[in-house]
Amino acid sequence: MVEIGRLASPRAVMALTDYLKSQGIETRIEHTAQGTAIYVVDERNAIAAQREFAAFIHNPMDGKYQQASWEVGDNQTKLDYGAPGLQLLTQVITGAGPVTLVTLITCVVIYIAMMFAPEAIFSALSFFGASTDSHWQIWRVFTPSLLHFSLLHIAFNMVWLWYLGGRIENSLGSGRLLLLLMVAGTLPNMVQFFFSGPNFGGLSGVVYGLIGYSWVMSQWAPQRGLVLQPALMGFMLLSLVLGFSGVMGDNIANSAHLAGLLTGLLQGWLDSRRKR
Repeated sequence: MVEIGRLASPRAVMALTDYLKSQGIETRIEHTAQGTAIYVVDERNAIAAQREFAAFIHNPMDGKYQQASWEVGDNQTKLDYGAPGLQLLTQVITGAGPVTLVTLITCVVIYIAMMFAPEAIFSALSFFGASTDSHWQIWRVFTPSLLHFSLLHIAFNMVWLWYLGGRIENSLGSGRLLLLLMVAGTLPNMVQFFFSGPNFGGLSGVVYGLIGYSWVMSQWAPQRGLVLQPALMGFMLLSLVLGFSGVMGDNIANSAHLAGLLTGLLQGWLDSRRKR
């Protein structure tokens, strides 16, 4: 059996498994502390099932799930995930794993803290040389990735983190995503420091790492369940080119973006060659 993902809502599990059943895909479920795990019995159906899981996460109210429940499941039960606010929360939680959510929450908390004590937070988390007495504080090679300096900045990065990081974590596991976050959150910072100095921050290097990783895996190892639309890769490459051209302003960590993309591409290539 192959696990295709985990859902927090029992009703969501029923809706998805009913739909998969209507498509001729047999599933099994297992209740865990991190939600209900859904397994595909026949490994040959794993890719199709993983794609359907991703589609369900992003539009659980699609009428086809209700129709499937009428055809093969409990036709007396409506698709009811609770109040609209609860629906959104359920989608956020089920669309990501613990590593994605902890990273997202950490960035948001730090951003809020910077509203009240910007100098203290920046001094504590910035790269070597941006503040005094920072020697030997090894965490500084990573922690600038957690700093954001505007609402647009953090909103852009958090949406991409949830969307891409959640897919990677649900498909390949928390350990694989954690390694990618650490590598793509460290090497781009070092490259950015080399070219532009220590005054920078943001998770954009990681985001480019996630997009590069997802693209390679979707091209070279589609059986892992990561599907990335070519248009998204094109959009990120266009943003990278515009950043280097200066059109988007001078406060863009272009070196970190490029280094993050290359890091993701390399790690994706290495992982695509491994057995699951």
